[in-house]
Amino acid sequence: MTDATLPQHPFGTEITANDIVEQMQAANGWEDRYRTVIQLGKKLPALPDVFKHEELKVSGCESQVWLAHEAQDGQFHFMADSDARIVRGLITLVLAAYEGKNAEEIRAFDIDTYFEQLGLIAHLSPSRGNGLKAIVEQIKALAD
Repeated sequence: MTDATLPQHPFGTEITANDIVEQMQAANGWEDRYRTVIQLGKKLPALPDVFKHEELKVSGCESQVWLAHEAQDGQFHFMADSDARIVRGLITLVLAAYEGKNAEEIRAFDIDTYFEQLGLIAHLSPSRGNGLKAIVEQIKALAD
């Protein structure tokens, strides 16, 4: 990891997983959900270039995805970015679920039920779905 500090983002703090579930369940159909995901992605601060290196790339993603983290007082803080708009939005869904949690909370979070509540997985291409799962798996591995 580098000496640079991770930038703050609203996901998991000001924008929680519950907030996103409410937004997605209020959406009218898949296209409205897709727009919501894109809008959430626009709120994700860009990851500074100092973090965009091979060691922080998430393998298993078709697009380029970088995931940085730091642990403070037992809580994990994550920052991620992608070169694809929709993937940036999908990243926000994951960060809202895991940001600021400790290792036990990360392991206990039922990501499958969360994704089910969002109503997205069935509409994602297999490669996007696999990429999303790869991000989750990397977060869980970091918490072990």
